[in-house]
Amino acid sequence: MSEKKVATEVVETLRDMGVRHVFGVPSGGWVDYMEALRVTDGIEFILATHEGGAGMMAEVCGRLSGAPGVCFGTFGPGATNLATGVGEALLDRSPMIALTDEMTEPMRGRVTQMGIDHQALFAPITKKTTRLRADGVRAILNDAGTIAMSGRPGPVHVGLPVGLSAEISTGGDAPAAERLKPAAPDRASLEQALAQLAKAKRPILAVGLGAVEAGVRDSVIALAEKFDIPVVLTPMAKGMLAETHRCYVGIVFHALSNIVGETHRDADLVVAVGYDPVEFNLEGWMPSVPLVNLDVEPVDIDRTAYPEVVDVTGDIALSLNHLLSGSMAKKEWDFQAIADRRSLMVDLMSPNYEQLGPTKVLTLLREALPPEGIMACDVGAHTHLIGQKWDTPEPRAQLMTNGWSTMGFGIPAAIAAKLTRPDVPVCAVVGDGGFLMTVGELATAVRYNIPIVIIVLTDNDLALIRIKQQKKGNPIYGTPVRDTGAIGGPDLFGVPVKTVSDEAGLRTALAEAFQANGPVIVEAIVNSLEYDALVLKKDKA
Repeated sequence: MSEKKVATEVVETLRDMGVRHVFGVPSGGWVDYMEALRVTDGIEFILATHEGGAGMMAEVCGRLSGAPGVCFGTFGPGATNLATGVGEALLDRSPMIALTDEMTEPMRGRVTQMGIDHQALFAPITKKTTRLRADGVRAILNDAGTIAMSGRPGPVHVGLPVGLSAEISTGGDAPAAERLKPAAPDRASLEQALAQLAKAKRPILAVGLGAVEAGVRDSVIALAEKFDIPVVLTPMAKGMLAETHRCYVGIVFHALSNIVGETHRDADLVVAVGYDPVEFNLEGWMPSVPLVNLDVEPVDIDRTAYPEVVDVTGDIALSLNHLLSGSMAKKEWDFQAIADRRSLMVDLMSPNYEQLGPTKVLTLLREALPPEGIMACDVGAHTHLIGQKWDTPEPRAQLMTNGWSTMGFGIPAAIAAKLTRPDVPVCAVVGDGGFLMTVGELATAVRYNIPIVIIVLTDNDLALIRIKQQKKGNPIYGTPVRDTGAIGGPDLFGVPVKTVSDEAGLRTALAEAFQANGPVIVEAIVNSLEYDALVLKKDKA
């Protein structure tokens, strides 16, 4: 067996794990790894503009591919920049391996340029943080991959001591990284859950991103249909049930959540399926009724306020199958009332304003984007509207960060989605505030000629915060993005900009943008006051 340098062993191990892209901003210590990436088939380095963008791209890559997304940052500021994307992987539950330069052992703890303790930095925002050794490259990285992909997915940090890349790898083979199957739930909790469901007259299913990860869409639909159980979704579980399905109620926490609440306030049992409170705590919307929780981890809830909890911890698919095996009467819900509330929300989110607004932009974009397309959105008032309004045909066809909730997510997410699913049309919807946070990643899209469509909702307003100001009776201050006007000229970083302010112009711009061979910005000048009547409603009756 020929000798391999650590850098080569690292890259080949990642490639064998299913990693196809490594995102980052290089350093001197990264040069050997970059060379290994250059000469190794099946994996490539993607130069990002900022380590934060690299981390976000890696998170989405992991979310869509199932293999760990991989990113790199250098000492100090490189690592702290990267941390934004690493935290995103933690709270949005995506597998990731985050690599950073680290000092050699004699220099750890010493005062030196760019020197901070990366192990301490990443400990609170990862599932594990560790350090690479020449005698354990495959073992350490494959262990990191297994941890990242198993249970609730998340990031693992691996420090790369400077100079290690050129050493000879001596560790040999190791067990391959794998996603460990959740344990089977215990029989007693399954029977308790079934008994609770059987005696309930008006149960409701609350489906979260853990159900997406578990791949139980068909079982959720079957359970809802078999027993006539209404379903609410968290925003990141969009696509688990069609918005037109008779059992679909709506999205908790997002636009018009008060209307959604008119259904779940009448529930006498909540069955949470992969419900992750990282998106929205159950206490924020759930009535004071018993809870059955089907998840890979016990529920995080105030047990004083909600004392009747049945935790069914383990494989969600097995838990759902047990509930489906039950024999009981259909539940006592008024599905016509639920349908009427769905129709009301559709009407309210389709106002007939003369001036172009975010609701009309989303309607026309949904018409322009093919059903198999992916839409990534940023964070802001438009996110709340998208959560309730955007028809999502399958899970992860709509990408948002609702656990970490970092502004600036939209552009890096779209880039990563297109790299991961190159045959699928991809677009991003961003507000002008979020756009400015990661606008530099347009250079990444140009560098690799990534054909994505970026829709910028320009309202010169941090609308979500402005609405909160006004609810408190405060004057508008610190929330206008600029006085007036558009984001720029005919192009930015070489990306053509199509600026529109009416429906006809938007239709034409979208049609042309989706035919382009590279990135395109469609800037829609919109009135942010449209949000005021739709978002930040009461979630709990």
